[in-house]
Amino acid sequence: MTQASPLRGALLMVAFCIMAPLLDACSKLATAHIPVGQITAARFLFQGVCMAPVFALVRPAWRGTRRDIALIFARAVCLIGSTYCFVASVQYMPIADAIAIVFVMPFMIMGLSRLIFGTPIGRTQVLASLAGFGGALLIIQPSLSAYGLVALFPLGCALAFSFYEFATQAMADRVDPVTMQLHTSLAGTLIAVPALWAFDGSGITALDPVMPDALNTLWLFGVGFWAAASHFCMTVAMRHAPAATLAPLHYLELPMAVFLGFAIFGDFPDALSWLGMGVIVASGLWIIRHQSRQALPLLPDEAI
Repeated sequence: MTQASPLRGALLMVAFCIMAPLLDACSKLATAHIPVGQITAARFLFQGVCMAPVFALVRPAWRGTRRDIALIFARAVCLIGSTYCFVASVQYMPIADAIAIVFVMPFMIMGLSRLIFGTPIGRTQVLASLAGFGGALLIIQPSLSAYGLVALFPLGCALAFSFYEFATQAMADRVDPVTMQLHTSLAGTLIAVPALWAFDGSGITALDPVMPDALNTLWLFGVGFWAAASHFCMTVAMRHAPAATLAPLHYLELPMAVFLGFAIFGDFPDALSWLGMGVIVASGLWIIRHQSRQALPLLPDEAI
């Protein structure tokens, strides 16, 4: 059994927050020449390639039941949806803006938990959620006029990932994270690659695959590599520190995303976006604080 070390867990979470925006940057770089659907499929294919050696090294024992296999495919479907929505958004939007909007996910999880499982929600949580969505609207409103309906894609990403989190929680006590991550990658590849092949020659811009050159192949590999590396860091971090300790560190993704967006693409959030980010972060931290008192995990074990 791994010996708990909160400091090590925090450092691993910081590593995740540094690497996850690199995944987003590779996705945005690839969208210049590669269809969104192809980038989505490549994420699962190359993530599986990167996770296979880790799985072989760890050799976790797992005898998948039909229920677990169904949940793994459900996770893959949800992750395909969230990945597609996020990549489609960063094709046009700044990375930091898209990530900030996706951070309404804890509020969505809380609301869906109420609708699906009847989980009670207090007045303070409702107010914090409304404030968080208000912060998202501060970012979405100017983006909607600048980019059109694509500005709503981060909300679709957050919604799909919320259901992904429910599927994860349903099997977390029976399946170890390395097994879950590898088999979700395999399931995603089995779903996404044939679907991509079916759209070959269709003329649908977002789904009709193209032959990538060497540079774009590197970006596609980067999508899978940084997904595998960042998620692995988060998985190990969860073994060293409780979710209540690690959850606030998720918001360190924002400054890294702002830095990469400015350094690579020349994007820098305007005053309204900064205000929206501040409202979302403050509301999210309030929800995390409230949930940690009740020992209820809210943020996912993996991020986009």
